[in-house]
Amino acid sequence: MGRRRKGDAVSGWVNLDKPYDLTSTHAVSRIRRIFNAQKAGHAGTLDPLATGVLPIALGEATKTVPFLMDADKAYRFTIAWGRTTATYDREGETLAESDVRPTLAQVEAVLPRFVGEIEQVPPAYSAIKVDGERAYDLARAGETVELKSRIVVIHEARVVDAADPDHVTLEIACGKGTYVRAIVRDLAEALGACGHVSELRRTRVGSFTEQSAVTLELLEDLGHKARHSEALLPVETALDDIPALAVTDEDAFRLKQGRSIVLVPRQVEAVKARLKPGSRTVSAMSGGSVVALCEMRAGRLEPSRVFHLEKSGDEPDVDYGRT
Repeated sequence: MGRRRKGDAVSGWVNLDKPYDLTSTHAVSRIRRIFNAQKAGHAGTLDPLATGVLPIALGEATKTVPFLMDADKAYRFTIAWGRTTATYDREGETLAESDVRPTLAQVEAVLPRFVGEIEQVPPAYSAIKVDGERAYDLARAGETVELKSRIVVIHEARVVDAADPDHVTLEIACGKGTYVRAIVRDLAEALGACGHVSELRRTRVGSFTEQSAVTLELLEDLGHKARHSEALLPVETALDDIPALAVTDEDAFRLKQGRSIVLVPRQVEAVKARLKPGSRTVSAMSGGSVVALCEMRAGRLEPSRVFHLEKSGDEPDVDYGRT
């Protein structure tokens, strides 16, 4: 018999507005302590110098982290011209300096090159593993780190402010695996300038936005008042892009046991109409809570991740289809 986990069986998501100079790992520890949760994790690391949306999963929500890791993201960041650093942010050692100050028109002229599917070489100071070691650990140890280029997707990029000749602020919407510091590195090179990220804020991860994010201070205040659950979002929050199908109590029981269930033709057609191209994943719902994440194969739902949650009493807007 396994040892009982310490803490409470809390499940759900916290949309944290991560403060400056706090690591993602420490942020998770703080949230876990506030909720006294048995288990916690985050969906996508933010650099300590970055602020903004850091979705943190508690309990059963940790099973949905991979789906949020693949979600689109949005960032707002400021480039400071004149200095290139080893880390491409303001904390790094200066590698080069320049008097070149690109104009707003020049930045806007080259920006379209960075929209769409582009090749990007991740910065050496990144969490990517090289022979089992984090790239940033190797770089800090003085080793030369050479990372391979990869394809990333930038959906949109635009200039939103230019406070003075030394700074320009941009916003991007992008797919997974995109490094803002690499965009700034390549943009500066395209403009024949030196530059680094002076401010970086993540404004969205999937359906988690900065408008709905909560601060650590607010969470700690709610915790002192035993009201921290008010900031807890449902496990299903990370599954917005996955079609939901309400199942009967009997089918829910089968899925929780790891057994597949058979769908009637009407259910199959309803799910197929909402599946993303190439995807088979469906969330089975019962009593307003997710029962299991399933793969739909040959008219059956085969559970891949099973959840153990209390029913909320609110059914999703999908009928059983068994007529």
